[in-house]
Formats: sequence, C-alpha cells, structure tokens
Amino acid sequence: MNIIIPMAGRGSRLRPHTLTVPKPLVPVGGKPIVERLAEDIVAMSAEKVEEIAFVIGDFGEDTEQQLLEIAKRLGAVGHICHQHEPLGTAHAILCGQQCLEGPVVVAFADTLFRADFQIDPTADGVLFVKQVDNPSAFGVVVTDEKGAITEYVEKPETFISDLAMIGIYAFRDGARLKAELQRLIDENIIKGGEYQLPDALQNMTHAGLRFEPGAVDEWMDCGNKLATVETNQRILELTKDELTVPDDAIVENSLILPPCHIGSGAIIRHSVIGPHVSIGNGTVIEDSRISNSLIQSNTTIQNKVLSGSMIGNHAVIAGKADDISLGDYNAI
Repeated sequence: MNIIIPMAGRGSRLRPHTLTVPKPLVPVGGKPIVERLAEDIVAMSAEKVEEIAFVIGDFGEDTEQQLLEIAKRLGAVGHICHQHEPLGTAHAILCGQQCLEGPVVVAFADTLFRADFQIDPTADGVLFVKQVDNPSAFGVVVTDEKGAITEYVEKPETFISDLAMIGIYAFRDGARLKAELQRLIDENIIKGGEYQLPDALQNMTHAGLRFEPGAVDEWMDCGNKLATVETNQRILELTKDELTVPDDAIVENSLILPPCHIGSGAIIRHSVIGPHVSIGNGTVIEDSRISNSLIQSNTTIQNKVLSGSMIGNHAVIAGKADDISLGDYNAI
C-alpha cells in the first residue's frame, strides 16, 4: 500500500508559526503533525506501507530531508513531489502520481485522527468521516440505505447529512483514481478555479464504484493557533503513558504537572509546568508558570505566566521579576 500526503498549502491560518516552518512540520506533543498522521495510517492499515509521497511547495532541502526521514522511520520509501501552483485537491494528489497504483491512502496533512478501524482491502474506497453539529461548514457525504456513498456535497446550505469528510481517503485501485484525476485536468473540469477531488469521487461513483464511509472516533484540527493548542492537549492525554522526562533535560526546583512533553536538552528552573504543555528540544524556562501551551525548540522564557499559548522556535520572552511589599486589602 502507498500513501500520498498533500501538504503544499501555505498554512496562512497558523501564521506566524508557518512563516519559517511548514504547517505539517509544526510539532504537537513533541512530534510533527505529518509524522503523527503517517504513523496513524500505518497502524490502521492491514497491509505494509511501501511508499509515501509528500506533495509540497518550495519548502527547502532541510524540510525535504526531514520528510524522507519520517518515511524511513516508518519502513517506507519516501518521495518528494512538488505542487508549484495551488490548483486544488485533485491536482495536488495527481502530483504524487508515482504512488497512484494499487491500494493507496490519500491524507491531507492538516488533521489528526483516532479510529478503531481497519481499511477493507476489498472495498473500492473508504472515505473517513466524522459526525458534526454544523455540517454547513464542511464537505459532507450522503449515503443510501445500504451504507454506500451516493453524493459528495461541499458546505450544504440545507441539511442533507452530518457526515463530514475529514480529508483521509483509502482507495483500492490507485490507477483508477489517477485516470479520473487526469480526466479532470484534460477536460478542464474546474470549480472555483481549482480541480476538486469530490468531482472525481462523484464521477467514479456514477461509474459504479462503491465507496463507503469509515467512522473515526476523534478528529483533531491543526488549522489555526487555538485548534492546534487544543489538539496538543488531546494528544498529550492520549499519549500520557508514554511521556517521560528525558535524561538530558534539567529540571531544578520545579513542578511538572502531567501530561507534559519535555524535549531533549530542555532546562526548567523555578517553574511550574503543566498540565498539557509541550516543550521543544533545548528550550529554557525559568521562574515561570505555563499551562496548556505549545512551546517549540531553543526558546527562552523567563518570569512569565502563560496559558493557551503557542510559541515558536528560537523565541525569547522575558518578563520582569517584581520585588513587592503589598499591604492588606490591596490588589494588583
């Protein structure tokens, strides 16, 4: 089985954190979003993952090498494919066409999920969905009485279904998908200036292919700062039994309230950290109180109280330590 991960978007909703780091490589719970996504798919698949295609923009050689290392750690061969223009989801998948053969999973790298679900290799396709309260904000699928998907509707104005597509799709025949995506390009079937995957899915459904919904237990968004902090919190809860303070971290006169991820070489002095805090490698925190936050690598924080925060790499935040003499019934 192969995996294609389109991730060429600019991540504008997560700025400024995506100005220097592509959004899928922003860490949550101490690990890049795209690595967690690939791990989840590998764990869910009944077949060995042979190849992973990362469809990216101009992210630079360091990012490309990091992505290839992720594939290698998962026992797969990695490929770097480029989408030079934002021409839509169908076009992005087709950029990874070297992996469009045999069983293939397509997973857009701005979401994480949890599912107790094995992909059925005999089905034409499985589209992973989550029941949502506000389907008008999502692309949804409509099913018939036998559970097969019959329609794919983007942001319906009136209620037709509450099964939202989460951006993860499993196909039994990658070559068939490739042919349909190419047909969209050749016939210039465009909506909103882009080639859209749901158009290909609808055409294949009309041709007699059977696609089924696959339910996920959790759907965690990483689209903006608030959602990413919330996802970091949930990931820490789900992995709390695996979290330990590394041997090369220094924790002095401090309290760590779990669950927290502490990166390699981190230094924490005279502080209270947690719950739900991820601290990157080499970050230094002194005289601070931090909860429910995501702090990346090689950052320094002194004399601060932070909650619900997201701090990037190589940042410096220094507050002022006060020497206070405060009388009765005063407030600051």
